[in-house]
Amino acid sequence: MERTSYSISGVKLLAPRRIGDERGYFAETFRADLFARTCGEHPFVQDNESFSARPGTIRGLHFQSEPYAQGKLVRCTAGALFDVAVDIRQGSPTYGQWVGETLSPVNGKQLWVPPGFAHGFCSLEPDTVICYKVTGYYNAACDKGLAWDDAAISIEWPAAADPETLSAKDRTQPRLADLPAYFVWSK
Repeated sequence: MERTSYSISGVKLLAPRRIGDERGYFAETFRADLFARTCGEHPFVQDNESFSARPGTIRGLHFQSEPYAQGKLVRCTAGALFDVAVDIRQGSPTYGQWVGETLSPVNGKQLWVPPGFAHGFCSLEPDTVICYKVTGYYNAACDKGLAWDDAAISIEWPAAADPETLSAKDRTQPRLADLPAYFVWSK
């Protein structure tokens, strides 16, 4: 498995090795021992899937606060998406900075979004499916968000990003400057 780190501590890009022939390929998309060596011990408790019919659909930026914080291992199984992680760990040297990657079944890339990051994505093709493993169960009281278009973060969303696709919840998320200190960075 190819592993890439970013200047933002904790986020990783994983690209499973594909073994192929004229019929197609085989890939180990998750292996606990390799994941632990790259990203640390994070037991997954649930797999989630989201379908976006239209290109340009924006979902996020979402996270769960403590004690139900979640890490997410994200991949795309149909279509394509632009996936984003934003550092929201108060005191972090990269607070408010973001990482973005295009994920698709063709490139097989997966993004590890650890606790302490807001996560969102924009579908790039019709009928896009995102699948992700999470390290914590959903808890409505801890379900939080961040404005997808906050100028203080300046995410470079794809041209296809359509604000009309936002959910009612995502239209009213707070800006980074108004976000409580849900996570505190520690070395």
